[in-house]
Amino acid sequence: MTIGSSPRAARFSRAAVCCSVICVMGALAIASHPEGVGGSVEVGAQDAKSSLEPASLYRSGTHVRPRAGAPRIPRDVSAVAWVVADARSGEVLAAHNAHRKLPPASTLKTLFALTVLPRLPGGLKHTVKSKELAGVGEGSSLVGVQENRTYRVADLWRGVFLSSGNDAVHVLASLNGGWRATTEQMQDKARALGAHDTHVVSPDGYDARGQVSSAFDLAVFGRAGLRNAEFAAYCATATAKFPANGRWGYGIQNTNRLLTGAGVDRYPGLIGIKNGYTTNAGNTLVAAAERGGRTLVVTVMRPQSGVGFAVYEEARSLLDWGFRAAGRVDPVGSLLPPRPAAAPQPRRASLPPARDKDQAAGLGWSEAGVVAGAAGVGAAAVSLFLRLRGRRRPGD
Repeated sequence: MTIGSSPRAARFSRAAVCCSVICVMGALAIASHPEGVGGSVEVGAQDAKSSLEPASLYRSGTHVRPRAGAPRIPRDVSAVAWVVADARSGEVLAAHNAHRKLPPASTLKTLFALTVLPRLPGGLKHTVKSKELAGVGEGSSLVGVQENRTYRVADLWRGVFLSSGNDAVHVLASLNGGWRATTEQMQDKARALGAHDTHVVSPDGYDARGQVSSAFDLAVFGRAGLRNAEFAAYCATATAKFPANGRWGYGIQNTNRLLTGAGVDRYPGLIGIKNGYTTNAGNTLVAAAERGGRTLVVTVMRPQSGVGFAVYEEARSLLDWGFRAAGRVDPVGSLLPPRPAAAPQPRRASLPPARDKDQAAGLGWSEAGVVAGAAGVGAAAVSLFLRLRGRRRPGD
């Protein structure tokens, strides 16, 4: 008896082996492209859009949305730009030319303080060098910082907030890493707060080519300052002592007349913030007051009336209006920075819902399971062939 197979049996054997190989190769192809067995498919990403529409405050003119019974905007306000806002919520109650870019004068010191206050401990002592005072502009307001004298950082801040001392700003900027570094930090801080109208050239607010801000941005700085305990304390201080020879000092008074009542009636509930003046900017003011559990912040830039102390009287009128109008007007904008756009998410093709758990499980085969299953099918085919062959007569 010869051992072997007939040509017919050989053909069956080759066919079975080929079937097994084809099944395995197909399984490998499916495993390498899982979407063919029910995986998800990335079909592209859609750019996310900002949740905020362009604000009407970027249009020139006066913006207010009164409800029934709301008071009228005061007629005595001649400022080129102004803003009235709720300091807690950030809602802008009314505004005029809110984003018009204008020289800010010393109100820019609000941004300087927001930037540098967290970096310098108030108790730090520093002996002033002559080079730190060399760049103070001609005609600057001064608190009287002297070279070779030692001051605490807190003393210098009182010189900034009360006397608007550019000499104190220069020394603090030096401690902060220098004039240029402080300028860049202030610019970064403005952007982080959503104040995009501001361009910083001179951190003390001294007139400089290209240096601008806006009533909106200054209101943003004022609101942010009130949320900083040190800032709030300094800007609310009416009088203080500034160090001088020996143990003696001299008195300094806040230049914000609404706070001190110098030359104008003190505004009830006023809590700061900062005034300014240069020949290029005219008078500017950021002021905040509390009444009946509500805090308002107003900005007034460059009054045109020509009346003495007009910047203070117009701020008074706007504060009075704001307290009367609260709850009777709808906001026309917000001092809060725009929310960042959500990161784009890829959209994936969805699968038809599985009719039962068994079907869902079948769609989720792993790559190894697919390969093993296909190989099993091939092996079964070979086994079936051999069994059929065993039933044939020897020699067939």
